[in-house]
Amino acid sequence: MSLPYAFGEPPVTGRLRASPEDFVVDEVLGLVPEGRGEHLWLAVRKRGENTAWVAKQLARIAGCAEREVGYSGLKDRHAVTTQWFSLPAPRQPVDWSRLAVRTAAEILVITRHPRKLRTGTHRANRFLLTVRELEGDLEGLEARLTRIAREGVPNFFGEQRFGHEGGNLTAVRAWFAGGKPPHRGQQGMLLSTARSTLFNAVLGRRIEAGNWLTVLPGEPLLLDGRHSFFIAGEVDEAITRRLREGDVHPSGPLWGKGGTQAQAACAALEQAVVAAEPLLAEGLEREGLEPARRPLRVIPRQMHWRQDAAAKVLTVGFVLPAGSYATAVMREIVRSD
Repeated sequence: MSLPYAFGEPPVTGRLRASPEDFVVDEVLGLVPEGRGEHLWLAVRKRGENTAWVAKQLARIAGCAEREVGYSGLKDRHAVTTQWFSLPAPRQPVDWSRLAVRTAAEILVITRHPRKLRTGTHRANRFLLTVRELEGDLEGLEARLTRIAREGVPNFFGEQRFGHEGGNLTAVRAWFAGGKPPHRGQQGMLLSTARSTLFNAVLGRRIEAGNWLTVLPGEPLLLDGRHSFFIAGEVDEAITRRLREGDVHPSGPLWGKGGTQAQAACAALEQAVVAAEPLLAEGLEREGLEPARRPLRVIPRQMHWRQDAAAKVLTVGFVLPAGSYATAVMREIVRSD
């Protein structure tokens, strides 16, 4: 799916992820392990490794089942990332240095907590990204960065949600068309892929219509950093101010049974877009997923940047809430393969 830009094509081109060190991600957990309890919590820094593979190696070293290893979310493989894992505290001493032998990863912190680390526990991710071979309108780039820090960017699901060359989307279409159901471990990812496709389509339509940052009649407005929303009635100065300040955000559908939670004109727009993908919409409703909302906008917090014109390098840092993609921010900044 070709996604539109919110502010027109970026004014520069460049190379992102020339090496894993150019894409640094640190998990912001949102809680402090208590230092006691039945579970070990490990802060792990990895380079060029995916999360599931590291979890598998931790299970082998600790002598526990893979399903007993917990982590909050998947992190980019082609990057240097720091994230937390948990596992039942082993009864015998363990040589954790074996992790560095098995993988390009190292354990930074070992502590304890009473509970297993669950999916979605972390609050945010901190990114430090480097773009190389920068070419184009550098003055225009400075203005673009300033605008993004103030207004945010479309909260698109990133291409990694859809699998290599869109393989997840192909698989969920085949499943919903009557094919063999995937095994249980894959179903959640494929259902998320279907929802993400519909969300991106709605957001793309609203960007094209120029109303992705406009409150529509019947719009569910999401409170910043929370999953709760209220339906917009009359759009008064208070709502306009809260939208401008980033306290509330327009939202799009995470499709499920009963369709959309929007009303009036907002519901009509979403239903019209989703009508072009009846296979995905009907499949999600049939699987009984509860509908939910996702902000159409994400504002990179603590955003900072530095340009080195002589070296043709741009470094950008920011914090995003869990579930938002750094690639969605960077696609508005630089055109990159």
